[in-house]
Amino acid sequence: MTTDSDLYRENQLLRRKLRAFLTQARENEQKMRRFHEQELRLISTPSLSELVQRVLYNYRTAFTLDVVGLTLHDPGYEIQRILEDEGVRVVEFTSLHFIAETDELDTLFGVSLEPQLGGFRPQEHDALFPGDCRAQSIALLPLVRYGELIGSLNLGSNDPERFVAGSATDFLQRLATIVAICLENATNHERIKRIGLTDSLTGVNNRRFFDQRLGEEVARAQRSGEPLACLFLDIDHFKRINDRHGHRVGDRVLSEVAGMIREQLRSTDVLGRYGGEEFSALLVNARKEKALEIAERIRGVIEAKHFEREDGGWLSVTISIGVSSLPATIEGNGNIAEELVDRADQALYLAKNAGRNRVIPAEEGRPPSAQVTELKPSTQAG
Repeated sequence: MTTDSDLYRENQLLRRKLRAFLTQARENEQKMRRFHEQELRLISTPSLSELVQRVLYNYRTAFTLDVVGLTLHDPGYEIQRILEDEGVRVVEFTSLHFIAETDELDTLFGVSLEPQLGGFRPQEHDALFPGDCRAQSIALLPLVRYGELIGSLNLGSNDPERFVAGSATDFLQRLATIVAICLENATNHERIKRIGLTDSLTGVNNRRFFDQRLGEEVARAQRSGEPLACLFLDIDHFKRINDRHGHRVGDRVLSEVAGMIREQLRSTDVLGRYGGEEFSALLVNARKEKALEIAERIRGVIEAKHFEREDGGWLSVTISIGVSSLPATIEGNGNIAEELVDRADQALYLAKNAGRNRVIPAEEGRPPSAQVTELKPSTQAG
């Protein structure tokens, strides 16, 4: 027989359960509100670099996490190049990792491609988090587009109960889906922009892109006080190559030379096809000595290369390079960026007139016109 005392205790128990339920509901509502706010911000983020920073830093604060990592599949170095072109120093993002193959992620997520929750195991998870990660529990979220892994979003908490294996993952799966879609959209947006900024023959940046980055890098160097160097490169006697071997061979030489130049540059440097057989490069945070070293390395590898002709034979190609540095152009110059390029261009003329296949630095403290008059212009094209 149920007594009044039993009814009272049962009523109190129901009240406690109701309060707990309401508290949980309010917490879930607040969590969803925070997520919705972050979702809208993520969707409206205009660039890939801002998107990555928002995921790595804003999510950490918004969801009270102790660590957030992002691993992206980037076999062709495309995403890294986009970020670097936007001014991001990828090496400074310790929570951002790039992989050429998805083998490890495939093993981690399996065919189900579902979030993995549980304790942090250094031997298995170190590569997904910064070196000083001290998380006690983690959530590894696969980033998937059209059934293919494009990376993983890695969340960590110092609370060992925050992410527990077997917990509901609807919220986390939604989060991963939004991040994956936004990453894909931002990357595609940059690809579309680059169509008009890339030289179709050589695959390097075109003149328009180079001029844009020139102003940005000069301004950045002035703010930071870091050195900046410019190379102006021209394939020697290129007209002869076209005349003797045909434009198909000439195009192949241009394309291969562009690739060889790019291989000798660092990921932070900017290479562009300036026009015809001319290329220009900005060497970020490189002093004059370093720029001359890189230029000489470029000259050497091109001189040593044998280029294939249409008849199966081989031909040799050389390149002349002019080098200028930003410090030489600062004093008394109203257009530093233009002066930087002009000095490299005029040093290139000196290299041509001095016999080609050489590297010549611009003389500091002297206007370009004064340097050009030291040697008579060459009568030979290229």
